[in-house]
Amino acid sequence: MDHPHPFPRRGGGVEVVGHPPHVGELEPQGIVEVSDYEALLAELTAKLTTMTDHAGRPLGTRVFRPKMTYRELHGVPPDLIVYFGNLRWRSAGTGGHKTYLSDENDTGPDDANHAQHGILIMRDPRDATRGEVKGASLYDIAPTVLDRLGLDVASRDLAAFRDYFAQQTVEGYIDTVFERANLESGVMTNDPFDDAERPVWEAGTAVDKRFHAALRIDPVLNNWATACARLKGWGYDVDETLSGTALAETRRFLADWLKKTRALYMAVSLPQDFVYPEDSARARLIAECIVPVAKEHNVPFAMMIGVKRAVNPALKLAGDGVGKSDVGAVERLCAAYPDARFMVTMLAREDQHELSIAARKFPNLFLFGCWWFLNVPSLIEEMTRMRFELLGTSVLPQHSDARVLDQVIYKWGHSRAIIARILADKYADLLGTGWTLKQSEMDRDVAGLLGGNFWKYLKQA
Repeated sequence: MDHPHPFPRRGGGVEVVGHPPHVGELEPQGIVEVSDYEALLAELTAKLTTMTDHAGRPLGTRVFRPKMTYRELHGVPPDLIVYFGNLRWRSAGTGGHKTYLSDENDTGPDDANHAQHGILIMRDPRDATRGEVKGASLYDIAPTVLDRLGLDVASRDLAAFRDYFAQQTVEGYIDTVFERANLESGVMTNDPFDDAERPVWEAGTAVDKRFHAALRIDPVLNNWATACARLKGWGYDVDETLSGTALAETRRFLADWLKKTRALYMAVSLPQDFVYPEDSARARLIAECIVPVAKEHNVPFAMMIGVKRAVNPALKLAGDGVGKSDVGAVERLCAAYPDARFMVTMLAREDQHELSIAARKFPNLFLFGCWWFLNVPSLIEEMTRMRFELLGTSVLPQHSDARVLDQVIYKWGHSRAIIARILADKYADLLGTGWTLKQSEMDRDVAGLLGGNFWKYLKQA
C-alpha cells in the first residue's frame, strides 16, 4: 500500500482487516512471524484509531478483536473489525488515491449500508416510538411469531422452523395467520398509483374474499401536479388548473377505481398542517371530486391526519414525524357536508380530546384506531378510556396498521388485552351503581368494538 491507512469513504460500514497478514501455520505465504503478530495488530489498531478527517479532527474510528467481542468463534475469524468513524465512514475497497478520505464511492454518494445493531423488521406497537431498543436481541423477535404459529421455540431447531415455512403455501399461511390472530377479514391499502399493484387490479385478478380494498388517493390530494401527469398517461383529460373537464375526469378516475377494487372507502394520509377550507388544489379536489364521489357511491372518506414528512431527511422513508393538527378542519368538513361520511384518526396525542368532542357533535364522523406513533400501550389505554367515556362504545378503538401480515398476530393480541381491561373497569363502574349487566350486552359491546361498529358505519345510507 502507498498509504498506511485504508481508504474510507462517506457512508458507514463494517470492515474487516483480512486474515491474516502473517502467520506461517495458517497462511503459508504470510510474511509476519507469529512472534510479531500481536505487536502488528496493536500497531494497526493505534494507527486506525488515530485517523483524522479533512480538517484534522479525529474520525472516531473503533477497532475490535473478534476473540474479545464474541462469545464463540467459528472458522477462521478476521484479525480486526473496524468501524471507520464509528460507522460514519466505510472502506471503499480501492487504492491508489491521493487522500485516504472520499465523499463518494465509485458510483456516487451513498448512505450507510451497515450498522452495529440490527434493525427490527417486526415492529411491536409497545416499542413503536422508542427508536433504539435497549437490551434487545435477535433472539427476542423470531420466537414471538414462531410461538404464536404453534412452533416449539424451546427446541431452537432452525431446520425445523425453515422446513415449516418451506411447506407453507400463500393461501395456507394466510389461513394460519388469520386463525392465530382470530381475524375474520382485513382491509388493505390499495394505491392505483403503485406501478406494481395497478396491473393486478387492471387484469381483474381474483382477490381472497377475506381481504377488502381501501382506495388510497394520497397523490391526488398531496401532489396534484404529479398525479395529473399520471392520469393523463392513463387517458384521463385532466390539467393542473383543475378546469371543469379536469374535475369531471378526476371524478371518473375515482369512480373507475372504486369499481375495479370494490373499495370499502377512500383514504388519504394528510400532513399536520392540513386545513379546510382553503384556496388550494387539495381543497378543491375534496369539495368537487372526493366528497361528490363518496356520496354517489355511498362510501366514507377516511382521513389520517398529522404526519410531518421528512423531519429527518437522512432517514428517508423512516424520517417522518408527528405534528399537532387543526381539528377544526374536520369539523368544518363534517358541517359543510352532513350527508357525507368521514372516518378520521389523528396522529398527535394533543389532538385526541378535541377530536373526540367533535365526534360527539357530528354523527357523520367516525373515529378509528390509534395510529402509528400512538400505537403504544400507555397512549392506547389513555385514548381508549377517554373515547369510551366521551363516546361510549361506538368507536373503532384499534386497527392493526400492519405492514407485514404476521404483525396482526401480536398486534391484535396486544390490543385485545388493553380493550378487555378497560371494558372490565367500565363494567365494574356500572355494576357499582346497581345496574344489572347481561351477557348479551357485553357480547354486543365486544362485537362492535372488534369490527361490528365499522361494518355498521359502512352500511349507513
